[in-house]
Amino acid sequence: MMLIFRLMLLLQTAACLDNVCWFGQSDPCYAALGEKLNLPMVQNTRKYYLKIIKRINDNTQDDRVCRVKNGRMRMSECDLYKNRPEVTVINGFLIIKRVIRADSGDYRLTLTDSDGTETSRDLQVIVEAPIGSVNVSIICSSSGVMRVSCSSEGDQLLYNWTLNGGPLMDGNSSIDLDERTDGDISCSVKNHVSHTQKTIRLVCPTVSVVFVLVWCLQLMLLFGLLGAFHIYMRHTSGKKEEDEKVRMRRFRERHEHTAEDS
Repeated sequence: MMLIFRLMLLLQTAACLDNVCWFGQSDPCYAALGEKLNLPMVQNTRKYYLKIIKRINDNTQDDRVCRVKNGRMRMSECDLYKNRPEVTVINGFLIIKRVIRADSGDYRLTLTDSDGTETSRDLQVIVEAPIGSVNVSIICSSSGVMRVSCSSEGDQLLYNWTLNGGPLMDGNSSIDLDERTDGDISCSVKNHVSHTQKTIRLVCPTVSVVFVLVWCLQLMLLFGLLGAFHIYMRHTSGKKEEDEKVRMRRFRERHEHTAEDS
């Protein structure tokens, strides 16, 4: 019966492309942050009294529990998913429609049948942020080294480089090449929940000759304006001083004539 249940689940998963993990699997369950996670529990939930436990290992607080009876979550007895309407139980599946960081942890599913027989299955869930867009940049140094760097958002990123389809070294977010290296370089970034890559042409960034000429002309124009302004200010200042001398001379002459008349 369990084999049939697993086969039906595999067919559903292939059609819907949802992430599915099993209570009792030996490997960790990696879930994408913000995405959907399906956790099949048992084919017929009405035959069992289910209890989902999130185990707390630091002994500072009690384990959080959610009870399922007659195929339904008992929200009054579900502090594990309190105030999370996006978590439901449907047809024996625990469905988390939008995974959050707090969903990471160690879980135990306990099944109790009508005879009181109890079995349990454990599962470790690890939540990772999926990879965002990949950016690849090139910096060429005067020593003849071309450094290609790759960056992206996400958790636990692993990098892989290929040049013209051939493998290069793995693991680092940047790689140094000879500036004469030619071709297409690809940076592939992956983690446990997603995979993205970007390919660019290996070309050392160069400064445009037109840009340099325009920049030089702008500087020449700026210096010319500053020089003209400086000359204007000196001329204006000199004219003011000359006018002041003329006024002072005329004032003294008037004062001398007045003294002679008296």
